[in-house]
Amino acid sequence: MTPFVDLTGENILDPSAGNSNRLNQIVSLSLFAGTLCYGLFHPLRATILQPRALLLPMFGWFLFVSLISNHPMLGIKAVVLTVMATINASIYLLMPSSEKQFAKMLAIGTLITLATAYYGVVFKPELSIHQLSELREPMNAGMWRGHFPHKNSAAAAMVLACFFGLFVMNAWSRLAGIAIVVLSVVFLLHTGGKTSSAMLPGILILAFMFEHFRFLRIPIAVGGVALFNLFAVGSAVIKPLGDFISSLGIDATFTNRADIWRFAFTALSENPVTGYGIKAFWQTQELVYSGGAVETWAVAAANGHNSYLDIALMAGIPGLLMTLVWVLFLPLRDISRLPAAIEHSDLTRLFIRVWLYVIFNAGLESLFFEGGNLLWFTFLYCLYGLRFQSSATLTGERLAERPAAHA
Repeated sequence: MTPFVDLTGENILDPSAGNSNRLNQIVSLSLFAGTLCYGLFHPLRATILQPRALLLPMFGWFLFVSLISNHPMLGIKAVVLTVMATINASIYLLMPSSEKQFAKMLAIGTLITLATAYYGVVFKPELSIHQLSELREPMNAGMWRGHFPHKNSAAAAMVLACFFGLFVMNAWSRLAGIAIVVLSVVFLLHTGGKTSSAMLPGILILAFMFEHFRFLRIPIAVGGVALFNLFAVGSAVIKPLGDFISSLGIDATFTNRADIWRFAFTALSENPVTGYGIKAFWQTQELVYSGGAVETWAVAAANGHNSYLDIALMAGIPGLLMTLVWVLFLPLRDISRLPAAIEHSDLTRLFIRVWLYVIFNAGLESLFFEGGNLLWFTFLYCLYGLRFQSSATLTGERLAERPAAHA
């Protein structure tokens, strides 16, 4: 309800200070209640919060490790928000009646988002462009963020918008799709988000290879994510690997994340089974580590800047394994089951692009189980999209719309 956030005030340095307010909470809860009611009366209501055989034990484990943590209320709140986001995502794709209507809905929402971001840059530049007077990261001065809290969040949103635009071009309106792609790419370049800017063409190429070469799917998804994390996080804890990466001309600190990862790995080794509880490690009043606080700037980090490492820190190795099954292995299984007529459809292509982008971007950012995170929610409904596509059949009307060669 208050999209443009001032980053220059001293309260921005207080981890407990949030931008939420009572009206925002009422609107959010009302939207959730409406969505849930719609889903419960839908013929496909059995698909809500699936696969429950995995999600219920996983969320139960998250709740357990939070209850035994030093900050149980933070964990309970985070788990509740995560469950709400997952329910919303499982119902979201039940709302449009067709692929065309979904594309139209996506286009309108994305254009509103882009209009809001550009409105802020033009009319509220002090709140939409990073300023030198910001207390946390003044070095980002001049970089666009729109109504997003940070330039990196804006950059990630623009990558998603570009994926949406490419889908809209083929599924609904070429003009609207081109407008979305152009506006999102221009904004992306002004955010200064180097990772997202490089990943946009990289993911489009990877997604093309993933779609057309079946034998590369597991190496790209599993091997690629493992290798990416090895080079990123591994370079921080394995000195020879870090030296090798530096010799290639690559920043082995990955924009000063290396100190954070070394500290996180050391902390994880102290409590590998249950972790430290959901939201109970970073930015807490005390960091439980070897009986006391460690004097290193990494303790002030907002998060671990790696989703996989953060889940291990919060929920231990069991939590990480269950998460990997959900976000990596089950989608691979669903993709392997795609019917031939749907495997190369525009909708499937959109879901795969978003999925690949998030599982790779998660190696440098903390995204998983962030209840209000745009990227996380989009990722969730794309997981459900792949699940739905794996058991879908084209209707007679949809078959008539497709070229005869594809039908």
